[in-house]
Amino acid sequence: MTTTLDRAAKLIDRLNKARNDFIDSYAGLTEEQMLEPGVAGDWSVRDLIAHVTWWDEESLKHLPEVLEGRRPAKYSDTYGGIDAFNALSTEERKELSLAEVLRRFDERHQQVVAYIRSVPPEELSGESRFRRRLRLDTYGHYPEHAGQIRAWRANRGI
Repeated sequence: MTTTLDRAAKLIDRLNKARNDFIDSYAGLTEEQMLEPGVAGDWSVRDLIAHVTWWDEESLKHLPEVLEGRRPAKYSDTYGGIDAFNALSTEERKELSLAEVLRRFDERHQQVVAYIRSVPPEELSGESRFRRRLRLDTYGHYPEHAGQIRAWRANRGI
């Protein structure tokens, strides 16, 4: 019989693997390189780290609603779309230092992990609404940006 801890551990492992791959994509870069725009559009590596962090925050904000059977408001209704939400979030965080962005990245991850451990086991397997939202906001999202960073590094020979 699979326990809540087993399901949580498997999901956390999946989350950690995707997150660690994202971290590996920028490992060894200097602070100057991490602040250089142009990695993904105008975004720097620092901006991409901030971006995945605010999506971790979105998961923490909306997963409790999903567990309660509610549907979070659509980004199109609230912000005019996901791109508009991303632009607003970028503007709100543009003054954060790299150190602060990295600190928040670590903190939000720990909060997501703690939250997963508190969730009923039936929500942690299969393709529940909870699991789908978590995947879209976190471990399914990191690979896209890890790939962008790796492509940028390859183009620059770093």
